[in-house]
Amino acid sequence: MTDPLTYRLDDTVAVITLDDGKANAIGHATIAALTEALDRAESEARAVVIEGRPGRFSAGFDLATMTESTEAMRELVISGARLMARIYGCPLPTVAACTGHALAAGALVLLTCDRRLGAAGSAKIGLNEVAIGMALPVFAVELARERLVPAEFTAATMGARLYDPEGAVAAGYLDHVVADFDLVTTAIDEAKALGELRSGAYGRTKSVARRDVIEHILDTLEEDMAGVTGPDDS
Repeated sequence: MTDPLTYRLDDTVAVITLDDGKANAIGHATIAALTEALDRAESEARAVVIEGRPGRFSAGFDLATMTESTEAMRELVISGARLMARIYGCPLPTVAACTGHALAAGALVLLTCDRRLGAAGSAKIGLNEVAIGMALPVFAVELARERLVPAEFTAATMGARLYDPEGAVAAGYLDHVVADFDLVTTAIDEAKALGELRSGAYGRTKSVARRDVIEHILDTLEEDMAGVTGPDDS
């Protein structure tokens, strides 16, 4: 089985590269590997970059697991939500380098990172769950409410609107767009700059700013997912 990601230390920045050779679907192996990578980063780095493979940031949760059974779907989404909360509350500065399409859980990873850079081009970015018959869970709605601009919130969630990179900046999925050949270098440079801030002050401020949302996500997660049964064709 191909490793779903690689980890390297670039000076003070932990660079986590998602690359399963396909669409970078988020399954249990990816969740475990990302959790381990974050543990390592917090022990040796001052900032984190999460990047995808060229043309693909992440297509979201692994479709095979999501369609295996209701229980398998629930287990994967619960594990994924806990990972999202972990990234959102990571005490280190986090920078996403969106190398291409970022759909569903892939778009949620963008929402969890402190800074989000996207490659110029025609990639599709957004929460498409409602369009495929899946109601957004509480944790996804709350992350969208926190990070997206209010004027786009309804269209991006209930309307399942997808955006190109420039549109994703306007909506709040990304902070800015750069040329694809400069994306990772720019992301690492921004992470290094953020890493020069006092780490204790940064982490404490992030905790205060995001603690209530993270606690709400985790407190409601299992009850919320217990009511999810799968795609609704109505």
